[in-house]
Order: sequence, then structure tokens, then C-alpha cells
Amino acid sequence: MEIKEAIAGTLESGDIMIRIVPGQKPGVDINLSSSVAYQFGNQIKRVIADTLAELGVDGVTVEATDKGALDCTIRARVTTAAVRATGRDVWR
Repeated sequence: MEIKEAIAGTLESGDIMIRIVPGQKPGVDINLSSSVAYQFGNQIKRVIADTLAELGVDGVTVEATDKGALDCTIRARVTTAAVRATGRDVWR
């Protein structure tokens, strides 16, 4: 699967910006920047990883900048970025 750089989300309060770029190795590498990473970092990373796994996206690096997004918002942003990165429409 060919991956290109893609971004979804904003840096507004209650949102998360997701940037997906091709990785250097198989798997998903997640770099998280969040003021609540100490409390919710593992959960945020789990939602990102689970969403990408469900979409069959592998071999990527994810840069996530969280501003207090809920799980449903994180899932929506990751899905949008993955669709943009892969060119596959998951909504059909």
C-alpha cells in the first residue's frame, strides 16, 4: 500500500491534529504531544493504533498533537488522515 503524507484535524481546543507519513519500518510509530498525556496518553495511542489496524494501515509514523479530544474525535481524525494518506475510500 502506498502511503503519502496527510493531515486531518486542527489545533483548536477539544480537537486533535493527526499527521500520517510513510514509516521507515513495518508497524505504526506514534509520537504524541498532549498536555494530558500523563493521564490519557496510553488511551489516545490505543485509539490511534486500533483505528489504523481496523483500516489496514501499516508502515506509518503518526504525529498527533492533542488538545483534549474525545475518543470519537480521535477516531474520526485518524480515519480521515488515513483515507487521505492511502487514497482508499472507507465510507463506501
